[in-house]
Amino acid sequence: MLETTAGQLNSSATRILRWLGVVDRRAGLTPARLSALSVLVFGGPTTLGRLAASEDVAGPTMTRIVDGLEALGLARRDAHPDDARAVLVSATADGDQLLRRAASARIATIDVALDRLSPDDRDALGRAGPAMLRLVDALAETVGRDRRA
Repeated sequence: MLETTAGQLNSSATRILRWLGVVDRRAGLTPARLSALSVLVFGGPTTLGRLAASEDVAGPTMTRIVDGLEALGLARRDAHPDDARAVLVSATADGDQLLRRAASARIATIDVALDRLSPDDRDALGRAGPAMLRLVDALAETVGRDRRA
């Protein structure tokens, strides 16, 4: 039972992300830039190192991603108030606006797709939402535990 559920969730997640990637490309950013911008918009200013760690990329890779976001006017670097060697990266107002439009486009697309389902399927997905969020937390704990090993 659990293996079947895990397989269905894996397949669904992969395919959902693939289709939402089509929507994301309309924002005009690479997936890496859009993802980093999302961390900045929803998580707030952070150091390059923390941003790289949250996106699971090397520091030089994140530097290039942030360079691209800066060139587009979507992010900026500021002096870190507590560490003269570090900088804080944050989203600009334009970056915030672009990311929120992209997120709204994703949500609107999902909403249209949900409307195509039966009421029973919509209800089942609505009831599953909180459990899915708990699954995300459990995955973070599981993967985090594996990374420390």
